[in-house]
Amino acid sequence: MLTYNFENISIPLYQYVYEKIKEDILNGNLSPDTKLPSKRTFAKNNGISTVTVQNAYDQLISEGYIYTVPRVGYFAADCSVLSNPKSEERVSLNITVPRQSKNDLLSLSDNRINSDYFPFSIWAKISRRVISEETNALMTLSPANGKLELREAIAEHLRSFRGMLVDPKQIIIGAGTEYLYSLLIQLLGNDKIYSIEDPGYSKIAKIYSMHQASYKYVGLDKNGISMKDLKESGGDIIHISPNHHFPTGITMPVKRRYEVLSWANEKNSRYIIEDDYDSEFRISGKPLPTLFSIDESEKVIYMNTFSKSLTPTIRVSYMVLPVHLANLYYERLSFYACTVSNFEQLILASFISEGYFEKHINRMRLLYTRKRKALLEMIKKSSLYKKCEIMESESGLHFLLKVQTNLSDTELTDKLSQIGLYADFLSSYYHEKEKREHLMIINYSNLDMDTLASIFESIAKILPDT
Repeated sequence: MLTYNFENISIPLYQYVYEKIKEDILNGNLSPDTKLPSKRTFAKNNGISTVTVQNAYDQLISEGYIYTVPRVGYFAADCSVLSNPKSEERVSLNITVPRQSKNDLLSLSDNRINSDYFPFSIWAKISRRVISEETNALMTLSPANGKLELREAIAEHLRSFRGMLVDPKQIIIGAGTEYLYSLLIQLLGNDKIYSIEDPGYSKIAKIYSMHQASYKYVGLDKNGISMKDLKESGGDIIHISPNHHFPTGITMPVKRRYEVLSWANEKNSRYIIEDDYDSEFRISGKPLPTLFSIDESEKVIYMNTFSKSLTPTIRVSYMVLPVHLANLYYERLSFYACTVSNFEQLILASFISEGYFEKHINRMRLLYTRKRKALLEMIKKSSLYKKCEIMESESGLHFLLKVQTNLSDTELTDKLSQIGLYADFLSSYYHEKEKREHLMIINYSNLDMDTLASIFESIAKILPDT
């Protein structure tokens, strides 16, 4: 007869009974096919209700630890192939997780957005309204390409800000550009050769590699992607950021843009992936027209994200497909579910369509323009200015600082870490890492202006005189 101690039980009784019987079965105390007492007998013997026993038995049956024979009773199942799970409340396994920070150093290249700049009050107001007024929409599955409200808002934004006339059905919403890259590989084929900028965003190559797609590195010149290198690469698809290249900051002139379009038109299999990631933050003058807007042959796939304009933690990106590729997407890939929640999509749609996004961009552009100007003036007044050269294109949220030194970038990184600082160098973005340009990437979106003057003086001190 199964008898257990029911004193000082802190969990529901049925769960306690379930766990004790399961433990006896896994430990071999109840051998396979052993008959268990009836519910009434078990309850009477242990002073508990039959309902408690019924619930415990039902759970054991559903998990396969016991089985029933009609009109005969309950029996222990053969669980000899199972191991008794760990009973500890916590486990510690030998799993190595890459560090996400630079040893808690103050980063001069951090691309995060200062939380003080995010319009939390407006976002919260729209959130509450969406919850109260859009209950049906929140519980309805989103189309594969994203909610129509958000796609319409993005299409209108592109028309007014970038001069792009697009149908909302051309827009595909996704949780981050990395996800959209993977869709493009499936859409265009992993049998193509993808050309990527060198230096450039290193994660792109990793994504192509993980999808078994071939890729080639293509060098840059002062006007952006090198046409000579592009042609020699044998690539079918070129991935570029012509408006403000990361990390060099180069803005591709119109002449080079038409040269790239001409290259794409030479073969039917060629396409251009245009990454317009921070086009909102051009300081002087209007942004140059996108490749998409001057393309007449459906060769350009336009991509953008709200990571720079709002915050990297809002994982909402989008791509605009040429008409024939949009049709191909719906034919081949529309079985995928949209990876962005309806809640986020509807909030962002209202944020854009009600004019809050444009106001936010205008406010941030003014703030960043002033911050950039003050930062550059601060460098010019510091001791560091005699040992560096400012290289900036009046666009985006970063610029390059060329340090005059004979130290390698690795040695400079070590010296910076000794004074509690970290900075990315352009050399780390090249496919071949032996470059010695000493170009430090300064991203000022999250820098504290009150501490920068002393920081620049500290950097000047660690640089040996040349």
